[in-house]
Amino acid sequence: MASTRRPEHKAPPEIFYNEDEAHKYTSNSRIMEIQSKMTERAMELLALPDDGTPKYLLDLGCGSGLSGEILEENGNYWVGVDISPSMLDVCVERGTETGDMIQLDLGHGLPFRAGSFDGAISISALQWLCNVDKTGQKPAKRLYRLFSTLYACLARGSKAVFQFYPENSDQCSLITSQAMRAGFYGGLVIDFPNSSKAKKVFLVLFTGGVPKSMPKALGEDEMVEDLPDSINYSNKRERVKALRQGKASVKSRQWILEKKERRRRQGKDVRVDTKYTGRKRSGRF
Repeated sequence: MASTRRPEHKAPPEIFYNEDEAHKYTSNSRIMEIQSKMTERAMELLALPDDGTPKYLLDLGCGSGLSGEILEENGNYWVGVDISPSMLDVCVERGTETGDMIQLDLGHGLPFRAGSFDGAISISALQWLCNVDKTGQKPAKRLYRLFSTLYACLARGSKAVFQFYPENSDQCSLITSQAMRAGFYGGLVIDFPNSSKAKKVFLVLFTGGVPKSMPKALGEDEMVEDLPDSINYSNKRERVKALRQGKASVKSRQWILEKKERRRRQGKDVRVDTKYTGRKRSGRF
């Protein structure tokens, strides 16, 4: 049974975020504080170049503009997109000096020109795309449409950071697999993984340039999870080429161990490795 505490199980976002919910975001001090802290953390993970020039950023699921305020305070220009007209109305009422707003469904993709933005953030919006609110909706296709169009409108070498609330490990796998398929690479950064209240999950995506390491998570027990394989999406020819250059052959012991390790990083139950793992058994060919 779906948890009634998760808002995405109650109604589609354009309905759930009505006028009452929209005004709550700018009148509830606790909500505003949490939103501000998560945005500041997303900006840390975005790690924009400190060269003194304003950056042009995209805020996916901008809501009432709380995240946009942080982007402005850091000297940046921004464009916010959101599906809820009520949230955008509040955003306009509050006023913004450097931001523009557009109403659209993230699952329909982004309409911006190639290379338009220097980076993107998203706070508490990504999990909504994993729901089926209408007949014929397919979460995988909606996620891929978002990620593929986002990849196109980001400048090469830039990053995107999504803070979201995954419902389970399968949902994380669905999201990260579609991000990889769209061309991104990166991983999950999980702040305070052992705290039920402070735990926050961030998906950090790279468009180009291989980083020396993923950003460090906050908390004593740092946790960083790579996307499966942690590589750019490659076509069949590239995968065959990789196999020829010494990558573990399918069904070999090394291939099995690598696959099991990827499943462990995804939080799935996997049998322990033993000396018998991957060993051919008599009578089997």
